[in-house]
Amino acid sequence: SGHANIAGIMALVSRMFRLLAPVLLFLGLASCVTNPVSGTPDLVFMSEAQEISLGRQNDPKIRQQYGVYDDPKLQAYVQRVGERLAKQSHRPHLKYTFTVLDGDEVNAFALPGGYIYITRGIMAYIQNEAELAAVLGHEIGHVTARHGVNQYTRAMTAQIGAGILSQVVPGLGNQIGQELINVIGNALLSGYGREDELQADRLGAEYITRNGYDPEAVIGVVSILKNQEEFEKKRAAAENREPRVYHGVFASHPSADDRLQQAVAEARKFKTGATTQLARDDYHKHLEGVVFGDSPRAGVRRGASFYHRDLNFAVDFPAGWKIANQPKAVVATAPDQAARLDLSAADIGKANHPREFIDTRLKTGDLAREGKVEGSKLTSHTGVAHINTPFGKRDTRVSVLFHGPKAFVLFGTTKDAGQLDRYDAQFLTTAKSLRPLSEPDKKLAEGLRLRIKQAAAGDSFAALAKKSPLSQHSESILRLINARFPEGEPRTGELIRVIE
Repeated sequence: SGHANIAGIMALVSRMFRLLAPVLLFLGLASCVTNPVSGTPDLVFMSEAQEISLGRQNDPKIRQQYGVYDDPKLQAYVQRVGERLAKQSHRPHLKYTFTVLDGDEVNAFALPGGYIYITRGIMAYIQNEAELAAVLGHEIGHVTARHGVNQYTRAMTAQIGAGILSQVVPGLGNQIGQELINVIGNALLSGYGREDELQADRLGAEYITRNGYDPEAVIGVVSILKNQEEFEKKRAAAENREPRVYHGVFASHPSADDRLQQAVAEARKFKTGATTQLARDDYHKHLEGVVFGDSPRAGVRRGASFYHRDLNFAVDFPAGWKIANQPKAVVATAPDQAARLDLSAADIGKANHPREFIDTRLKTGDLAREGKVEGSKLTSHTGVAHINTPFGKRDTRVSVLFHGPKAFVLFGTTKDAGQLDRYDAQFLTTAKSLRPLSEPDKKLAEGLRLRIKQAAAGDSFAALAKKSPLSQHSESILRLINARFPEGEPRTGELIRVIE
């Protein structure tokens, strides 16, 4: 009996050691370092060298995903503003890079180690250099306070805790590692929680004030982005899509946020001169001609048509259909969601004819109602195949057109089986419309641009909206990008932004 008890105790000790081993390993790898901002010890799972390496490894992935906006003067301007702020930060020894991304999303974010990104989309709403500095300063604050590193450490701790739990509770699953990666990625791109975001705003206010900017710019930019967020959420709900909003914007309006107001007030003690600057004209000079909305690099939507500068083609989808430019295809959906058209492009390869491409590359099987795309000047072939679609297995109109080195592939399908005939004429009309860019098409393929003009006497955003190429919400968008939402009007003689 005594031997059995000893054996049981030894087994329990052994089991406890196995369960605690990951914790001991974690504590051995983790280290206490002084937080550069607070001056208090942080238990972190990453050295500064590893932090910098993490940013350096992921920087090319961010650049590839978004694309870097092709404007060297704008890139240099943002880098200059950012570097001045970084020199006044709690970690001035880091090498900071500031990159303008070619995205119309309203966003800015930072990777650990000093890699900071801002989209041209958010720059359309920022009103002056001080507000640009406020956004960059906010992201510098995430880096200096090591929010990404702390989030990583918390996620690692949670992973180890879940790992121990999975030993006790069978069937917890082996997806902890993948979930950890998802948590970290979400934190880096979508914000770090209310307390960290407020701290980043406080630090941003300090850094811009040390550089001679008005700390009220923090309130200004958050107010503008809050208006943009409220409008965008309503618009996205109406269009049945996710809203494109900046992760740092508070739940309440900044005018009602006492903690944010206090953070800005505290920053005034860092004021370096008698005056503070906004540098509105300098900012406008660099904003002139910046792309607004879709990128010519990725393709431009105008009404029911789609234009791609670099692939030299245009196509007209059915009127009223919603067009989504996804990474691997352009998807047009009928207003009632009852039908869709998917357009993609691939290298022709060894195929001598679109019919051969359908056989060897698409492998659709037998085709019915096949032949060339009537009315098209391109080498083409079309037919109906019974294939898997996002709606399930359906009769689908498959069209392939050769243009240059690319095969353009169109799949037209319906939500309800047996409804192909209802939409087939529209599918074929779209295929027929695919063409090389004409001279008028080439202008449309360059996308929309921000232009800076002086407001004339009697100018109103309603009148300016009527001249705008924007197809929807043009008056509200003009007010938003000029910080006059929801009812403000231009003042005679001031510089305003229009979209052409």
